[in-house]
Amino acid sequence: MMTQAIDVRGIAKNFRLHTQGDVEIGVFQELSLSVDFGSCVALHGPSGCGKSTLLRALYANYRVDRGTIGVRHDGGWVDMARAAPREILAVRQRSLGYVSQFLRVIPRVATLDIVAEPLRQRGVADDAAREQAAILLRRVNIPERLWELAPSTFSGGEQQRVNIARGFIADFPILLLDEPTAALDAENGAIVAEMILEAKAQDRAIVGIFHDAAIRAKVCDHLFELAPFKAAA
Repeated sequence: MMTQAIDVRGIAKNFRLHTQGDVEIGVFQELSLSVDFGSCVALHGPSGCGKSTLLRALYANYRVDRGTIGVRHDGGWVDMARAAPREILAVRQRSLGYVSQFLRVIPRVATLDIVAEPLRQRGVADDAAREQAAILLRRVNIPERLWELAPSTFSGGEQQRVNIARGFIADFPILLLDEPTAALDAENGAIVAEMILEAKAQDRAIVGIFHDAAIRAKVCDHLFELAPFKAAA
């Protein structure tokens, strides 16, 4: 039985500022992290320590300078630090979900279809995908009158709830959450916490950034502390 979902070993990340004389800004060095299925790990530390950068590296939105980022996929391991684009796309479609802080608004595409899209990418029939999308939109309190509208005019909290519904719809074995409750009131934040706990009970692995201490305490099993980068003397 597989228990380990993510295995990060010795990664380093620096940003090079090409418009400012190629200055390098260090984010982290020799960082290692292990996450098991059925657990939720919170990335924790002060602003600027690299929490969002680490999430994006796990998803291969950022390439690291060295080290490996092992992610369980189809019974084996994929190194997201070195994988080819086609392999990364396959991991994202079947194994690794990501909920960012902000919804990528697609002009003129209905909210229901935005949420249903991850299921369609897996070959689920359109009617079935929209039915599942409707269930999740009801759960996160998006009024039915808004489902056929594009979410570009929604409030920040409504857009975040649409984003959460989209992220949770495909039951990814591994889920990355970047401040999923940041724009939500207490009632809707509690709903998202319930969804995270249910995902853990289904033996899914979660890595997230949770600035709400009460939510973090409720859903997370471990804190992974990140410290601000200190260059070698």
